[in-house]
Amino acid sequence: MNILIGLLIIAVGSMGQSSSYVPIKKVKNWSWESFWLVQGIFAWLVFPFIGALLAIPEGSSIASVLTNGGSEAWKSIGYGTLWGIGGLTFGLSMRYLGVALGQSLALGTCSAFGTLIPAILKGKDLFEGDGLILLIGVAIAIAGIAVIGYAGALKSANMSEEEKRKAVADFALKKGLIIALLAGVMSACFALGLDAGAAVKDSLIAQGVNPLFAGLPVVLLVTIGGFITNASYCLFQNAKNKTFDDYGKTSLLVNNVLFCALAGLLWYSQFFGLELGKSFLTESPVLLAFSWSILMSLNVLFSNIWGIILKEWKGAGSKTMIVLILGLLILILSIVFPQLTTMEWWNVAK
Repeated sequence: MNILIGLLIIAVGSMGQSSSYVPIKKVKNWSWESFWLVQGIFAWLVFPFIGALLAIPEGSSIASVLTNGGSEAWKSIGYGTLWGIGGLTFGLSMRYLGVALGQSLALGTCSAFGTLIPAILKGKDLFEGDGLILLIGVAIAIAGIAVIGYAGALKSANMSEEEKRKAVADFALKKGLIIALLAGVMSACFALGLDAGAAVKDSLIAQGVNPLFAGLPVVLLVTIGGFITNASYCLFQNAKNKTFDDYGKTSLLVNNVLFCALAGLLWYSQFFGLELGKSFLTESPVLLAFSWSILMSLNVLFSNIWGIILKEWKGAGSKTMIVLILGLLILILSIVFPQLTTMEWWNVAK
């Protein structure tokens, strides 16, 4: 039962993340860099800070918790700055490919590398036992990404320029594919940041903090690093494009800030849900190890549901939709495969 509860919590958080780009469509007359910076303040600072407060021991402070992490805390922030590049390009992938295709490619790549890289760094042998299962799962994921990319190519070929612009205003397939793949690789650094901060989490649990919330300060460490990267780029773009006056449009300020805050809250919900959900998966080491991939695969699924709702694939043709669905199924198989191989799902069913 605990495992099912954990998976449900992760799924709810994933649904929130996949919905986070919908409120941004309600932001009016702001440049990309302006709304990305404002939603980032909420997504990477405000809400992670509030979440981290749930794990502060009595008589302590959030500053002491973060600084007591020592080198592990700085490693988490460092990985966060690298993840920030992924977060930045992730937003650009939505801009050029739309919610469905952009998230599918970026999150699929992130799922593969976010699972494989930590295993390599920990010295796991990828050619036998659990390591081989992991490697095969990643190979299947890459195949799914390739099929989804092919669906994007078919969409581009079958739609007129007017249809492309109507579905995604700045649609650009080649540029979008490169950016989405880069976003996925760099976004995997979030998983590395969480691993690097494991000592911080363990220390909090030893101090009596509820394991349900103990990982939330580590999430804040990673997002602080990500905010530094994104804020630097957005402010540079504000200066370059002379868009600082966006923030002075008082008639739009309340509307835009509210929708950016909603987007930030929904985005943060994925990692809030991941950390809470993982605390219910401790009795299943395999599911715990693959929790990152579970989150990413669910993000892909829900993002494509939103893509269909937002009519981003309208006019793409039946063949394209069949290829897209096939790619999604292959991607989901890459996540389910290791679990089926270890029989964890059968044990849950029993």
